[in-house]
Amino acid sequence: MSPGEKLDPIPDSFILQPPVFHPVVPYVTTIFGGLHAGKMVMLQGVVPLDAHSRFQVDFQCGCSLCPRPDIAFHFNPRFHTTKPHVICNTLHGGRWQREARWPHLALRGSSFLILFLFGNEEVKVSVNGQHFLHFRYRLPLSHVDTLGIFGDILVEAVGFLNINPFVEGSREYPAGHPFLLMSPRLEVPCSHALPQGLWPGQVIIVRALVLQEPKHFTLSLRDQASRAPVTLRASFTDRTLAWISPWGQKKLISAPFLFYPRRFFEVLLLCQEGGLKLALNGQGLGATSVNQQALEQLRELRISGSVRLYCVHS
Repeated sequence: MSPGEKLDPIPDSFILQPPVFHPVVPYVTTIFGGLHAGKMVMLQGVVPLDAHSRFQVDFQCGCSLCPRPDIAFHFNPRFHTTKPHVICNTLHGGRWQREARWPHLALRGSSFLILFLFGNEEVKVSVNGQHFLHFRYRLPLSHVDTLGIFGDILVEAVGFLNINPFVEGSREYPAGHPFLLMSPRLEVPCSHALPQGLWPGQVIIVRALVLQEPKHFTLSLRDQASRAPVTLRASFTDRTLAWISPWGQKKLISAPFLFYPRRFFEVLLLCQEGGLKLALNGQGLGATSVNQQALEQLRELRISGSVRLYCVHS
């Protein structure tokens, strides 16, 4: 992009807040656009072995110090007792409401991945891939615009994502995979093995940040002979996203162009009978046809271009 060039407007539903890595705790940040049903916050970190007390994750209605803001959802693991547990509550008008308690969460001395998935009436929380609790809202979710993290915790990453738009993938939420920090496996160009090919229900996840002076972003699926029956390419020169056939034919995808400098994005590809469904930043963008035999013969996911990779999973 040239200096002063204007960005095309992007719908709010397509915008993802960039992840934050290794923030200093206590950590407080604005949630871009606030919380709404379909949003997910991912917390990746470690509870030190010598931690003696607790930590808390607060989804707040504002960030003032005095008066203290309302807290719509207070998630508070406590491990200073012989029976570690989690307290959840709501702070409204300076008063704590009735607390809810869940036992059996031993995190001290171990790494973890916590997912907060916000629905229409309640938030669901999973820990290390296992559902742990659900908590019904006591304050409107639309009032939440701030995330606060406090206590005995080392935070490796905080991610802000949208839910999986594929009904077929609802059994195992595909976005719940950690960011891989400083991994040589994520150097671009990146090659990711698909030893068993692709089968119906399998989901490919790519999360990345567009670099400052981008040229292109290309994701291709290749067989053992290095043929690419499936290629997805974002062109920064003409601001298009397209499927590219093995013969070089371009099929444009109707969607806002998201791949601007310093923008974070997530690509989901869901394998189904006869093709692949595409979602970008949690928004479904249709499908491309690929016969099942070709999908089963795929052996490599290859990524190239002007991006910094944070997650590649299949």
